[in-house]
Amino acid sequence: MIRENKGWRLLIGLLGAVVIALIALFLSFLGQITRSELASTPRVDAVVVLTGGSERIGDALSLMEAGAGKRLFVSGVHQSVTGETLRRLWPGHDALFTCCVDLDYRARNTRENMAETQGWVRKQGFRSVLLVTASYHMPRAALEFSNLLPDVALYRHPVIPDPARLEIWWRDPTLLRILLTEFAKWMLAQGRLAFSSLIRG
Repeated sequence: MIRENKGWRLLIGLLGAVVIALIALFLSFLGQITRSELASTPRVDAVVVLTGGSERIGDALSLMEAGAGKRLFVSGVHQSVTGETLRRLWPGHDALFTCCVDLDYRARNTRENMAETQGWVRKQGFRSVLLVTASYHMPRAALEFSNLLPDVALYRHPVIPDPARLEIWWRDPTLLRILLTEFAKWMLAQGRLAFSSLIRG
């Protein structure tokens, strides 16, 4: 009986430690996604934007107009969306679309976004990139980027469309579900990359 009680206490203690570790990791994740945008615009070789929200492309275009990069790569564009469609949605950037914007129609998820970005960056010979995506998506996207392009300097431009809403995330069931889902994907990505590194090494 005593041994059985010790076993249960040990199990409960281990579960408690796991829960505490997960909470700490989640808080670390939240710390990353609430990080504000860069105070000044860095000068890089390229700007890469991952589709999924209108604010992202708008921010990327503004960054390019401010002289952030030489070329803009828009990854994950839907097959029905053309360059002309984007011109109409974001007027006033005709010169930029004509000279300096490349569209990726292949990527359908974050890993594919980064695989397509890797090919594009290598082809162009770029050494520094400013990554634009939603703040909650940035930790995973940056993780995948750094794994595929470890020798390319990465700068982040997290898009936070509604900072006030993010500050009270626990009161918003929809936002909470998004955050927990992205946190789980981020954890799985870390586990997958760590396992791959272990197998290779």
